[in-house]
Amino acid sequence: MQTANKQHGIINLRHTFFSEVGIGMLGNAILLLFHIVKFLSKLRLKPTDVIIALLPLIHLLMLLNMGIIAADMFESRDFWDDLKCKSLAYLYRFLRGLSICTTCLLSVLQAITLSPRSSCLAKFKHRSPHHSLSSLLLLWVFYMCFSAHFSISAVANLNVTTQSLTLLTESCAILPMSYFLGRLFSMLGIFRDVTIIGLMVLSSGYMVAFLFRHKRQFQHLHSNSLSPKASPEQRATRNILLLMSFFVFMYCLDCIVSSSRIMWKNDPICRSLQIMVANGYATFSPLIFISTEKQILNFFKSFYGKTVNA
Repeated sequence: MQTANKQHGIINLRHTFFSEVGIGMLGNAILLLFHIVKFLSKLRLKPTDVIIALLPLIHLLMLLNMGIIAADMFESRDFWDDLKCKSLAYLYRFLRGLSICTTCLLSVLQAITLSPRSSCLAKFKHRSPHHSLSSLLLLWVFYMCFSAHFSISAVANLNVTTQSLTLLTESCAILPMSYFLGRLFSMLGIFRDVTIIGLMVLSSGYMVAFLFRHKRQFQHLHSNSLSPKASPEQRATRNILLLMSFFVFMYCLDCIVSSSRIMWKNDPICRSLQIMVANGYATFSPLIFISTEKQILNFFKSFYGKTVNA
């Protein structure tokens, strides 16, 4: 009875897993399509547009990778070897690092866009998209320097008999490290995450302070008026703050579930939940942009109207 219930739970989890992949790929494809059309239309681009356009592309690849993992997670395959496991682990870290670094840079760029001319950030305002991509590359190199061990330690589970493996899938695992190396890489990982998330928090805090100060100034000047009408820059800032809040929430949830996974000793259900949570940001972040950005909504409304009239 217990085995049947567990099997039923795994089947339901598989459906949820692939539903998450499908929703995420559709949302990211729509967001990417909008930005491709925007670039082709040669509209004036904001400093953050290139970075926002990169996010759905990165997340599409992440979710595709997630689908490959799911195919082996729910039904073990025989074609895995050490090279394929290392490639899978590296690709996962590569894309996850790009996603985190892109989100961090997006927050920093928006804070720079909001900064007044008297601010020390003002000198970075008129940088070209090439500078943004260079900054992203530097952030990503910093992230990957502390994550290389993850792919080096990946092996095909078929070739290893030790019970202390951390499973990526049924056929692919991460070898345990010595106590010293485990502690060292844990400390380096904490330093990496604190640095990148600290940049997000600082830039987000700057944006919150700016919006709060602007609102107070407006109320002081127009005490009898209704609430101020937000400018496009302020609406974009609120959207990015919402995205940052969602990222931090999913990051904290991922840390909690990852810790629980260690306690449950690679239980397949807990492992599946952890990967779903780890990819939750890639799945739902495009929905935040689509639902809060009027320009995107208007674009698809006009596109739908033209399709119906045709």
